[in-house]
Order: sequence, then structure tokens, then C-alpha cells
Amino acid sequence: MYQCEDCSSCPYAEQCKKTDKNRTVRINRELTAMHQEVIENLESIQGALLRMNRSIQAEGTFGIMKNDRWYKRIVRRGIKSVLLEVFLVSIGHNLYKYHNKQKKGATAA
Repeated sequence: MYQCEDCSSCPYAEQCKKTDKNRTVRINRELTAMHQEVIENLESIQGALLRMNRSIQAEGTFGIMKNDRWYKRIVRRGIKSVLLEVFLVSIGHNLYKYHNKQKKGATAA
């Protein structure tokens, strides 16, 4: 834990702190260790390859809906209508997946 000795002469005191007391900074060692581990994972070769691969791929379902189903824009106005439209598109996508799974299961059996 770090605490400033005297903030009274600091020109940034009003922007830096909300109370009349001196500025206090607490450091969570567990969280810092976790952050360091994440940074190491991201900077490793495997992490770089995963990031590169992710930047190329579209987000699964949304990519399929946009590219394969040509659904690029919400047509309705208003929150209820937009939710209904998104739900209908999602149900259609799930039914398509279910149908393909059933068809694949029938041919395998």
C-alpha cells in the first residue's frame, strides 16, 4: 500500500483524490501476478499464433449469418421489433443447425 505524505501542495490534488485525506494506492499482488501470467501467455509463440488466427476468422455464428445467409442489416425499428427480428434470425439459424445434425445422424446410422 502506498500513501502520499502530503497532498496539500499538489496542483493535481482535486483531480487525483475525492476526499480530504491523502491519496492512497493499494496493490493487489495476486491480481498483479495474474496479469503478468496473461501477458506472458499473450507474448508467447502459441499466444501470437492464436491471436493471428482469431483476427482472420469471423465470429462463428455471426460470420455465418452475415456471409452465408446474407443477413447484414436489421430492417425493423424500435427495441421490441429489433429483438423480435434478431430472435427470428437466431431461431432460423438454430433450426438450420438442428436439421443438418439430424440429416448427418440419419446418414451415419
